[in-house]
Amino acid sequence: MKHTQHPAPVIIREFNIEDYYDVLSLWDNAKLPYRPKGRDSRTRIEGELKRDNAIFLVAEVDGRLIGTVFGTHDGRKGWINRLAVDETFRKQNIARRLVAEAENRLLKLGIDVIACLIEEENTDSMQVFERLGYDRGPVAYFSKRPSSEA
Repeated sequence: MKHTQHPAPVIIREFNIEDYYDVLSLWDNAKLPYRPKGRDSRTRIEGELKRDNAIFLVAEVDGRLIGTVFGTHDGRKGWINRLAVDETFRKQNIARRLVAEAENRLLKLGIDVIACLIEEENTDSMQVFERLGYDRGPVAYFSKRPSSEA
């Protein structure tokens, strides 16, 4: 798909719950796995936003949501999650801007180790994070979930 520069400015702002369905659509188009009946339900995300360890940002152009990133921290380590940019807006440094803003907010909270988990088949995301200065570590990821929606 052809990538063109768009004349309207890209605005990075905090997510609000009214953005929820646009974010799900963006994740779907970016082929990111999500679980709208579980961990990604509107209710769960709304609850996460009330905590002081969640940073959820969106990028928009002319009121259209075109990017998202979700950052969290455990007080020691920060995590970058759910980076997605609309296909027609890629290669315009929007992902870089979203990640930089999430990183800056984590650093201001005293979090100086920032990581992300990327599924093996998502080579595009791996390349983005490598270009952003992230090093790939030799970690095997294990999880335990009460259901497939968690």
